[in-house]
Amino acid sequence: MFSILKLIIWLAGVSVIAYFALPYFGYEVNMNYFAERKVACQEKLSQCQKDLVQSGIQGAKEKCNFQCVDPKLLINKSEKTQ
Repeated sequence: MFSILKLIIWLAGVSVIAYFALPYFGYEVNMNYFAERKVACQEKLSQCQKDLVQSGIQGAKEKCNFQCVDPKLLINKSEKTQ
């Protein structure tokens, strides 16, 4: 139990440090990423549900891509204006 609590504290600390260090190195965190991707992921999920009903599990495995989150879009290189 203590090790889990210690791990959570370490992850929170590293996250806070990374959040403040990223702008220093020219990166920014896209805070609206999950709100923007929610609609696209829901559309993929509804299409997969239709495929599952129509063609069964094998058809859904072939056509469905459940990878909704793209980590490359979560942290972007910021553009500096001069």
